[in-house]
Amino acid sequence: MTAPEPDLPPALADALEAFRRHLEFELSRSAHTVRAYSRDIAALLEHAARRGVTSPAELDLAVLRSWLARLRSSGAARSSLARRGSSARVFTAWASRRGLLATDPGALLATPRGRRPLPDVLRADEAVRLVEQVDGGSPEQLRDRAALELLYATGIRVGELCGLDVDDVDAERALVRVLGKGNRERNVPYGQPAGQAIQAWLNRGRPQWKTGDSGPALLLGRRGRRLDVRAARTLVHRRLADVPGAPDLGPHGLRHSAATHLLEGGADLRSVQELLGHASLATTQIYTHVSVERLRASYAQAHPRA
Repeated sequence: MTAPEPDLPPALADALEAFRRHLEFELSRSAHTVRAYSRDIAALLEHAARRGVTSPAELDLAVLRSWLARLRSSGAARSSLARRGSSARVFTAWASRRGLLATDPGALLATPRGRRPLPDVLRADEAVRLVEQVDGGSPEQLRDRAALELLYATGIRVGELCGLDVDDVDAERALVRVLGKGNRERNVPYGQPAGQAIQAWLNRGRPQWKTGDSGPALLLGRRGRRLDVRAARTLVHRRLADVPGAPDLGPHGLRHSAATHLLEGGADLRSVQELLGHASLATTQIYTHVSVERLRASYAQAHPRA
């Protein structure tokens, strides 16, 4: 259900709509991201309007701080405050560039850092067991093996996996061409096991499910249409349930696992950033924390003086 439009003074309403268009059409953000930012900024502008603000030019640091203070007093979590503060900074930076604000008050806005939970990951042996247990010649088994091998080998997002076309696979160079967030394209390498699984699917599985609706899609569902994200998630959960002791992770858990195992194996952070398609190195750095936590756990378990 779509949230009702806020009742704002015309200049604020126009700024909110222009910001939405900027996110959607200029930055090519996902619909989910556009909704999240728009909801946060609508709440900020409603608060500003209650304080007598009628145009973006009147937004100042005091208004931003009072908005966050009101949220804090109403019991908002640190992570929520951090996210909304980030939304405010993105909005005021945009408004300043557009000339709607003389200066950028968001640049001076401090918000508490959200405590980002460390993601659950598979052990390397669990990841190997996950992909190798899918061993059969039916179209479903061949498809599932190719999907799991690709997710773990490349660390791509589930939406990126489902968006792959046959021509995106460069078997000669063992690369897959991925269209990521913001329509950014990148080439991601994969290993021999993934290459073998892809070829087995293309040679023996895909032809059995291919229909006139298949188009160029690499991975298909039973009816021959492109595999959708929901079905891919279900596939991962179902196959992981057969791995004894493994946590119940979705496709993003395989992405976390791939990144963690790359770093534990000696890959540098910049390379992992490129592989994952992160715009910021800070996003990739969470995996160094995962590796450190696993190192601590191993130390505590194994060292006689721990």
